[in-house]
Amino acid sequence: MSNLTTELLSTFSIFNGLNNEQVKEFIPHIKPKSITQNEDIIKEGEDGDSLIFLFSGEVTITKAMTLMTNKTNVDTREKEMTRLTSDIHPVFGEMSLFDEHDKRTATITALTNCDIGNLYASEFFKICDADPQVGNIVMRNIAGQMAKNLQKTNGQVLKLTTAFSLILES
Repeated sequence: MSNLTTELLSTFSIFNGLNNEQVKEFIPHIKPKSITQNEDIIKEGEDGDSLIFLFSGEVTITKAMTLMTNKTNVDTREKEMTRLTSDIHPVFGEMSLFDEHDKRTATITALTNCDIGNLYASEFFKICDADPQVGNIVMRNIAGQMAKNLQKTNGQVLKLTTAFSLILES
């Protein structure tokens, strides 16, 4: 995926509200990469310092459900949180931009061959600092995406808490 275009990038929600010239500022800073089926794009707990754009393909996002079953055994099963396709133009990894420890909060694995693009935090913040209007718009869009993700997570926690409470009551 070497032909990154303004038209393609404009389909990603983090660029909502930017004109073509403003979107074009990001193109030279996004590093394209091909991912093969079943390859991890990011791993939960690893250092992270980039936004990742899914240009083509399908991915699954999982989180570890690590439970201590006894002093020597650890259950490391994972729970699939969601699947994403390039049709919805997802961006992930935004948590690592704002987490002081810069750790990935989930594992993202390619279900098909995928084309992605990495926008490293240093480049991202350089663009935002150089053009505060662009920075403000993109940050607001990312904050909106993070708020939606938090609402979804809160719903999952409520379901889990309700199920756990019902089990304890029986």
